[in-house]
Amino acid sequence: MGSRSVTGDQSPEFAQALSELRGARLRPEVRVTEVPAPQRIAPYAVALTAEVATAGSDEELASGRFVLLHDPSAPEPWDGVWRAVTFARAELEPELSSDPMLGSVGWSWLVDALEDHGLSYAAEAGTVTRVVSESFAGLSDRPASVEMEVRASWTPLGGNLGDHLEAWSDLLCTIAGLPPLPEGVIALPGQRR
Repeated sequence: MGSRSVTGDQSPEFAQALSELRGARLRPEVRVTEVPAPQRIAPYAVALTAEVATAGSDEELASGRFVLLHDPSAPEPWDGVWRAVTFARAELEPELSSDPMLGSVGWSWLVDALEDHGLSYAAEAGTVTRVVSESFAGLSDRPASVEMEVRASWTPLGGNLGDHLEAWSDLLCTIAGLPPLPEGVIALPGQRR
């Protein structure tokens, strides 16, 4: 896993964070790819995209992006030297489009994932958005679709930064509709056809 940092400036803390991200244990349905990191937000950054697909299938159930920023100057809004900036998106059943609790539930999935991993964090912020698409005229044969987007950021406080990636991937699996897996349990592949 590479990263972007100020030329000639090495950060042992950021190198350790990259090692912890590499060591994160993600479900087999989650495929992670490193992408170019943002350039102007912090001196050190790494960005990952992820897709969730059922075993043996290329059908995408959810997708997202996880960015870890490091700024030793501890910008005031961050309340620390690290910042996780995330995005998760999945298509939902159309009947959920009018559920007034959808936003609150989406946010609780993130908070639950962080708490399930026993993580400490500060300065959390974010939005949960539902996008309803209806087709008309020449496209009227397409069914309505609903997407949920969870955009969130938080400041990790101590601990293993790979655990924050694991918690975020749990959120991604939750919005994809995958059941949670207890510690030590491995998901079996889907039914063979």
